[in-house]
Amino acid sequence: MFPAVTGGVPVDSIAHVIQVALTPVFLLSGIGTLLGVFNTRLARVSDHAEHASTLLKDCEDAEAAVLLAHLRRLRRRTVALDVAIALAALGGAATCGAAFVLFVGVLRDSATSAVLFGLFGASLGCTVGALAAFIGDSLLAWHGLQREGNLPHTRAGS
Repeated sequence: MFPAVTGGVPVDSIAHVIQVALTPVFLLSGIGTLLGVFNTRLARVSDHAEHASTLLKDCEDAEAAVLLAHLRRLRRRTVALDVAIALAALGGAATCGAAFVLFVGVLRDSATSAVLFGLFGASLGCTVGALAAFIGDSLLAWHGLQREGNLPHTRAGS
């Protein structure tokens, strides 16, 4: 049908490339969902920081120390979430690059396996890094709740 574009490559080969190229699309969908979670979490942290800053203006010295510690912890959480978002975005870009290289590799008779391996590997590495940064934020949030006494304590013997 498109002999000039496909160079006489059999339809089965082209269908296989399309199937393989769809795999990164599923990863990209997952990364997009993660980005939504990370952004929502970042908005919540930002709201907490804004509220704590407002409370800090009208408080006593003892309360100010607690609020300043809370703001420092929120800042660390913001950094962890910023890293998670940046790595997830890079992972998504690398995933798109991997899918693109698959198509270009079929149209051009060149060695694209090294580029494809690098892009898909970068995608997976960035996604793992984004999840690690998100776990860091989750641990900071849990630690802050525990330190501030906002987690229910279990009674001895229960």
